[in-house]
Amino acid sequence: MAPKGDLKTIEVNTEEINMDKTEESPTEESDAGQHENKDTEALERVLSGPLHSVFTKRQKYYITFLAAWASFFSPLSANIYFPALTTLAHDFHKSNTLINLTLTSYMIFQGLAPTIFGDLADMIGRRPVYFLGFVIYIGANIGLALQSNYAALFVLRCLQSTGSSGTVALGTGVIADIATSGERGKYIGYVFFGPQSAPALAPILGGVLSQFLGRRAIFWFLTIMAVVFLLVFIISFPETGRKVVGNGSVPPQTWNMSLLNYLKTRKIEQSEELSRTATREEKLKAKEELAQQRKLRWPNPLRTIRILAEKDVGLLLLYNSIVYTAFYTVTASIPYLFAQTYGFNDLQIGLTFIPFGIGCAISSLLTGPLMDYNYRRTARLISFSIDIKRGDDLRNFPIERARIQVIWPTLYIGAAAVLGYGWAMEYNTHLAVPLVLYFMIGLCLTGTFNVMSAMCVDLYPMQPSTAAAANNLTRCLMGAVGTAVIVKMIDGMGTGWCFTLVAGVVCVMSPILAVIVRWGPGWREERRVRIASERN
Repeated sequence: MAPKGDLKTIEVNTEEINMDKTEESPTEESDAGQHENKDTEALERVLSGPLHSVFTKRQKYYITFLAAWASFFSPLSANIYFPALTTLAHDFHKSNTLINLTLTSYMIFQGLAPTIFGDLADMIGRRPVYFLGFVIYIGANIGLALQSNYAALFVLRCLQSTGSSGTVALGTGVIADIATSGERGKYIGYVFFGPQSAPALAPILGGVLSQFLGRRAIFWFLTIMAVVFLLVFIISFPETGRKVVGNGSVPPQTWNMSLLNYLKTRKIEQSEELSRTATREEKLKAKEELAQQRKLRWPNPLRTIRILAEKDVGLLLLYNSIVYTAFYTVTASIPYLFAQTYGFNDLQIGLTFIPFGIGCAISSLLTGPLMDYNYRRTARLISFSIDIKRGDDLRNFPIERARIQVIWPTLYIGAAAVLGYGWAMEYNTHLAVPLVLYFMIGLCLTGTFNVMSAMCVDLYPMQPSTAAAANNLTRCLMGAVGTAVIVKMIDGMGTGWCFTLVAGVVCVMSPILAVIVRWGPGWREERRVRIASERN
């Protein structure tokens, strides 16, 4: 039996596994045959390699829940701020454009910070990076609650973004740690439910807090929420980083352990002090091998940027950024347009985000199962065998087609909704019209870029958090440009033509996805061969 924690068995050639399985045919019905059958089953377990993850289904759901909760803070901090924009402009005696720059700076750091956090998490594990991020985030929120000038607001918003923005990339990395490609859609959908439900809840919370308790209450609320999460995290969130714990069977070093994990490990060590079992020796050996392979260095943001040079990944992230920018320009325009058109106060503006947030949340719950369904459907069409427990060899699987087929309907419906939203606001239609269109934008565009975000990890599974950080970098920087200029575009072009341009860019650039489907598998194989040769 191969050692459970042996690093050398973690990566297994699936084609060889399938060949070995088909060659085994124990069919005797005698006692001897039954013994042979048992021996063959034991051999098959060895040949098929270890599980992708030893975490149970219940543990995976709990890990996913905490990752979703952590991911909630970044968009929460952005969206809870929207209803207070008008109040902030009044309190600081600044224009709407200058106040919008605090949104822009937030998004810039939302893109930059994960380039460091993602690389660091792939190197030293998820837990230390989560902890570091939340310490920074809590400190920034305390500062924001106490500040009273525009310069401090601007700087601390950057720091707040730095602390919280890594959580989305880390959440994607956690799912790659515990879930195979065949089941990843479901778990990714659950993780994205955290950040995508924020647009529904955050503006309401921000509107209520700003309207009745003042803008400072917003940041005290975020501080309290973050402290509660951090306590739960320290106690119960296990390390999942594959360079630290492999498939979860290798015990991490002490500073990567949760409190529960530490207490359990101490109990086991005390019970085994008199008898060092073979299993314990194997785990210690695997832990040492992982430590030797893990080279500690200063996090390198250039690793994230290098991912953008890959043809398929670069094109995917370019188009994902375009869709995300369209999504965020609509969101950033709402406080300005609804205050101007309907005369709404902070609380009323916050309530207008409800349909949008509901659409985002529903999309996150539906998109994951749709991705998994289309993965299975594509596998059936090409007679591809799926191994949920140990993972699939995607060399001969068209993952690009399986993912992008899910996107097409939602992409064009979402673009049509953006177009309709612009003209509805242009002609001051009944309030119900932009709210319904806003729901459709949240439902469709969220689903579109969620699929592309999951696909980014499929294309670059070696460093999932770094790949997610590259995704964050491109879409947040482009989104930051969008939020910086949207008010000026509306004033200069008119609302209708402004969002006609936004929707038009989304549609005109959509053939990028067809290019990825056509040539992506070849580019992916070239990258696999190149990386394999570099390792050798």
